[in-house]
Amino acid sequence: MQKFKLFINNEWTDAEGGKTFTTENPCTGETIAEMAYASAADTQKAIAAADAAFRSGCWSGLDVETRAKYLHRAADILESRLEEFARWEAMDTGKPISETRTIDIPLAVRAFHFHADNMKALNGKVIPVPGQPLFDYTSYEPYGVVGSIAPWNFPLHLLTRSIGAALAAGNTVVCKAATLTPVTSQLLGEVFLEAGVPAGVYNIVSGSGSVVGEELLANDRVAMVALTGSEQVGRQLMANSAKARHIKPLSLELGGKSPIIVEPDCDLHGALNSVIQGFCMNQGEVCVSTSRLLLADEIYDTFMEKLVQRVKTIRIGDCLDENTQMGSLISKGHRESVHGFVTRAAAAGAKVACGGEMLTEAPYDKGYYYPPTVVENVTPDMEIFQEEVFGPVLAVTRYKTVDEAIELANATRFALGASIFTENIRKMYWMAERVDAGTVWMNCATKSNIETPFGGNRNSGLGREDGVEGLLEYLKVKNHIWFMGAEYDNIYNMENDC
Repeated sequence: MQKFKLFINNEWTDAEGGKTFTTENPCTGETIAEMAYASAADTQKAIAAADAAFRSGCWSGLDVETRAKYLHRAADILESRLEEFARWEAMDTGKPISETRTIDIPLAVRAFHFHADNMKALNGKVIPVPGQPLFDYTSYEPYGVVGSIAPWNFPLHLLTRSIGAALAAGNTVVCKAATLTPVTSQLLGEVFLEAGVPAGVYNIVSGSGSVVGEELLANDRVAMVALTGSEQVGRQLMANSAKARHIKPLSLELGGKSPIIVEPDCDLHGALNSVIQGFCMNQGEVCVSTSRLLLADEIYDTFMEKLVQRVKTIRIGDCLDENTQMGSLISKGHRESVHGFVTRAAAAGAKVACGGEMLTEAPYDKGYYYPPTVVENVTPDMEIFQEEVFGPVLAVTRYKTVDEAIELANATRFALGASIFTENIRKMYWMAERVDAGTVWMNCATKSNIETPFGGNRNSGLGREDGVEGLLEYLKVKNHIWFMGAEYDNIYNMENDC
């Protein structure tokens, strides 16, 4: 078992009182690491280090090119340790190593490269002001200390897409890793040390959200907070930010209940593949999981038969087994939560087409496994249609017309993603315009790229991550107005009387 300390001001330090906690491999129940458990005082120490680093100009005062070199160097070091990080990420989350090796860690590497280059290309602008002798221009400035709160489903990827932008912009960061999956965020301290990033620029503390998260919001030295998490936690952050002495800007990527609409004229093979990927990838523990299948009546029976056949062939197993396609859910409590949604749906009149039972017999008895589950006859009034399950559960609803499909797609309080399958280009465009979502996938599902903006509407969050838009979230815009006239035109100019 490996032991990790807090990483503050480029030093590894014990938590106050030597307090620790352990993290386990969800596939086996085996303890894999011991982590320092941060207190409010530890968090304050990290914030003070980040604030001192920001004010010193050792990072914010660097030219953009120099900051970019540091971030590129960190990305290269992370890439050189890809297999090590992929193994830790798999063991910490329970997801297959085939995913962490090809998705999680490569996306983390790309986040640093992309934002480093993107910041170099970002410029202010000159704004002509009609009828006045003014030279008006805008510039971008970092906020200061950014608090970044990472989730447990993509611990490193979703952390680095936030801090990659924040650091490229010149901010310093204090990060809170999820207590369920803290290892790779802590290991990132080693990467920044080797890259030579100045002390205080990256700080990582592991501990309770009610302690570390609250301190990040309450502390006046923290200028901004970014969260990827649940709607409930996002609401709590908004309320606490409003109560703070200094109202903090928030970047919130919250929950989803994304629909995938399958029209009769779709490419059946492609739609089947995307439906399965959309609700099974990462064990369904994905905010943008396309967990609602809206299926056209004309192809319903044929599609459902093929779907159930394919779902039953998915290989469930240990996260380090190269043949595993789906691993374990994150915890016992979460598995019970997922199963509760299925049992309540069945009680409400839905039909479980496949899956729906916890896997508790060998070889699954040591982990928190749950099979991919398809639930049909789901209506909009059911909990499973409206609420985020965050597991490998697909809710299927039949529709007759395109208008009905659009109405069903928009019938929840979430608006994170949506997917549409049709071979009719005009219909695709028309449907994509009418679905309310931060991202609309057309003839594909759940694809995310560092280069393109990602975020939700309505209760799915505020702001955007990734892309140019994601970088701008971590920058303040300042307007500069320079009077260029020969004489002042202010009636209070008393120069001649002085």
